Amino acid sequence: MFNSTSKLLFIFLLIMSTFICISADSWLGAWIGLEMNLLSFIPLMNNNKNTLSNEASLKYFLTQALGSIILLFSICINFINLNFFSMMFFNDFYLLLLNSSFLLKIGAAPFHFWFPSVLNSINWMNGMLLMTWQKINPFICLSYCFNSKFIYFISLLSILVGSMGGLNNTSLRKIMAFSSITHMGWMLMSILFSDSMFWFYFLFYSFISFTLISSFNNLKLFHMNQLMTNTFSSITKFSIFIPLMSMGGLPPFLGFLPKWTVIELMINMNLLMISLIMIMLTMITLYFYLRLMFSSMMLNNFQMYWKFYSNNFSPKIFVLNFFSMMFFPALISLFMM
Repeated sequence: MFNSTSKLLFIFLLIMSTFICISADSWLGAWIGLEMNLLSFIPLMNNNKNTLSNEASLKYFLTQALGSIILLFSICINFINLNFFSMMFFNDFYLLLLNSSFLLKIGAAPFHFWFPSVLNSINWMNGMLLMTWQKINPFICLSYCFNSKFIYFISLLSILVGSMGGLNNTSLRKIMAFSSITHMGWMLMSILFSDSMFWFYFLFYSFISFTLISSFNNLKLFHMNQLMTNTFSSITKFSIFIPLMSMGGLPPFLGFLPKWTVIELMINMNLLMISLIMIMLTMITLYFYLRLMFSSMMLNNFQMYWKFYSNNFSPKIFVLNFFSMMFFPALISLFMM
């Protein structure tokens, strides 16, 4: 639908929208950044060769429009009360509305109804943008003003929904969607402590997501049965399993470090029960990642009359995945100093 020059323009607008949200000093400026982000991402989602992606872009637009309506309603009420577009809210009810609009935009539970279906209908690279970059603007706006008790509840609910939702799915994109919801719960918890803690977690999550999705995209993997019926080399399997375990937060992989940091902060704040619940629920997420790995390893040796052969091994992706494991001890020593 669009040539490469047009896509570069939309990507540039996508980046600019994030800078607008970061530099906004009023809710009106933040809303402009959010709308600019929406209108620049939808053309990237559209694909004339795939009707599902067009349907997904419509779902995404309607959901984001609903979030914007709730946001504008909250802004208008705040303007009526204060007579200017301040970043401060005094009414708890309208603060909950404001927070709900941002949670709807990122797809956190219980506002996640659109997220798995949209991610399942677009390609891997657009999915990576949806899981990472598209969350930046709402999270930035959420960090300006939030209800702590409400965010605690949403954080635990997101981890619960993300953990349970991935159990009954065989689509890799849906599994990644529910895993993203789980990580959203951890990011919401981290944003309660400090902005730097959130960015620390988000950057690690984005890097691991990039390496894993690059592997799936390179090997054209979309369903669990492809891992069982394809014949991959040991190096290719290794390049897939490292980011899988890292995404699940299994020590000593890189994905364990941000979770460990959040847990340490929660223990220091005497949030022992909440941290225990988060750890137990995240173990369920790790289970369906282990299921992916063991299914591929155990069933790959069966002789089949039909099977897809894939040898799209990428050294660059392997190096990225290897980085996610080998640099973990160095990072630990850096943060323990």
